[in-house]
Amino acid sequence: MKSRYTIFIMTLALMLSFSSCKQSFLDVKPAGSLDQSLLANEKGIEALLVGAYSMLDGMSWQFGWGSASTNWVYGSIRGMESNKGTDSGDQQDINPLQTFSETATNPYLNVKWRQVYESVSRCNSVIMVVEGALKDGKIDQAKADLWLQQARALRGWYHFEAWRMWEKIPYIDEDTNPAEATNTEDVKAKIIADITEGTKLPNNMGAVGKWNGTVCKVILGKVLMQMNKDYTNALTNLNSAKSGTKPDGSAIGLAPTYGEIFDIEKRNGIEAIYTVQYSVNDGSGGNNGGFGEVLNFPYKGGGSPGGCCGFFNPTQEFVNSFRTASGLPLPNYTYNASPVKNDQGLAVTASYTPDTGPLDPRLDWSVGRRGIPYWDWGLHTGTDWIRDQTYSGPYSPKKQVYKKSQEGTYTEVGNWTSGYTANGYRMIRYADLLLLIAECQIETGDLEGARTNINLVRARAANPAGFVKMPNGTNAADYQIAQYTSAFADKAAAQYALRMERKLELGQEGHRYFDLNRWGITVNELNRILAYEKTMPWGSALYGAAVAGPEDVTFPIPQRQIDISNGKLVQNR
Repeated sequence: MKSRYTIFIMTLALMLSFSSCKQSFLDVKPAGSLDQSLLANEKGIEALLVGAYSMLDGMSWQFGWGSASTNWVYGSIRGMESNKGTDSGDQQDINPLQTFSETATNPYLNVKWRQVYESVSRCNSVIMVVEGALKDGKIDQAKADLWLQQARALRGWYHFEAWRMWEKIPYIDEDTNPAEATNTEDVKAKIIADITEGTKLPNNMGAVGKWNGTVCKVILGKVLMQMNKDYTNALTNLNSAKSGTKPDGSAIGLAPTYGEIFDIEKRNGIEAIYTVQYSVNDGSGGNNGGFGEVLNFPYKGGGSPGGCCGFFNPTQEFVNSFRTASGLPLPNYTYNASPVKNDQGLAVTASYTPDTGPLDPRLDWSVGRRGIPYWDWGLHTGTDWIRDQTYSGPYSPKKQVYKKSQEGTYTEVGNWTSGYTANGYRMIRYADLLLLIAECQIETGDLEGARTNINLVRARAANPAGFVKMPNGTNAADYQIAQYTSAFADKAAAQYALRMERKLELGQEGHRYFDLNRWGITVNELNRILAYEKTMPWGSALYGAAVAGPEDVTFPIPQRQIDISNGKLVQNR
């Protein structure tokens, strides 16, 4: 039993350390352990629950870039929507992750492991205190249920984060002695049971930052799809979520235009079923802001935003995916035969005209490219916005970047970079929900239902009010996007349309690698993209002789964790 309270005390100390706004508090050394009964009241339990929720942002300021909740390394770089960016020497531990050559000693993997299991520990602390307070008659059953349902759902999510990275993981609940935990058990049913508890929550939780029944139903649907390919039960939960609300009780739906989804000022807009909340200029020094994404800005040059650091550059293959014909994606990955023009190797002073061919308008909200307006920063000027174009190519990330007009208000003032933002992470978007429903419909035989939902997403993207505009008000490119007006020829055609739509709609948002794994096409798809990217002028520097193999559908268990478990954890490869 003692180990339970050890976890509790560690969690409490960490939670309190980041919640204080006074630097002097951080310097106070604990004089002893805290009796859990002191927190066995509504205020104390809410504080512990805030600590569990706080881990949704990855707590990168404490753990490292590899713990970012946006999964920009594991979802998007690993899924080859982006490369590392920057230069070959910065954050070198990402290099093997993008070349599928990482080992169990890679520090990024240990950082991610530590972060997810610290998150689990915080959830268990909530559960222990609530159960103790309920047993002692200090709280009533109704309130206890709300706290327990949230804590268990969060615990399920954090375990799921670990599962989709490693699959062979330990499940740690409030009665587990971590020193005795093993990873040889199939934990899927326990994860599903935890998240199912969250689906009992009411829809109106009175706050945007809490989980509600709607959020948990979407997460449960994702988990059922990813873990068990259970599309029937997933569809039931996802359809139920579609008629739900945001945690504060407000409506959910598609935003009128695509670009506004990523505007900081609309981070809790109708599209955002759940946004992980960030804040700045609150006394935390930026630690409550977007620390995990602080590297992912154009490089400091030519008046670019962020002041650093040139990471997370979109791949040419990803950019080519936005090529259209008659407003639709090109079939059978043939878009690479019509590559989007870029300014690779051109000086800033050289004349340049962007691509004039037909493109999906979502490209220029997802990718910064030369000659195209970049929020309100003016035109992307090319190589001076790129740290090393010969290493990482000619493109910049965009979705997490703030507007120039928002600097100082929605960005941290006085830190080493203004890349600490209040943008938040759109963990669950309504478009994601529609596309998950469409995927389930395809897998259960309702191709027409899937086409309807895919078309809803495309119709929003086609709203010309949301196209990126030049200073004179004209469209920044030849934007052409249409809906699927004919029935899908067969299941394979529907799958291709769905998979392309997720790439175009959700690109750079940390989903792609996990999507590929769910579809069972990871190795073939990654090798297809690798073969193309290696032909780029920067390809050999980035990828060398990289090849993806069957083992690359997971990451190796961190050797550090195997070592400190005294061999109770075993490697998954």
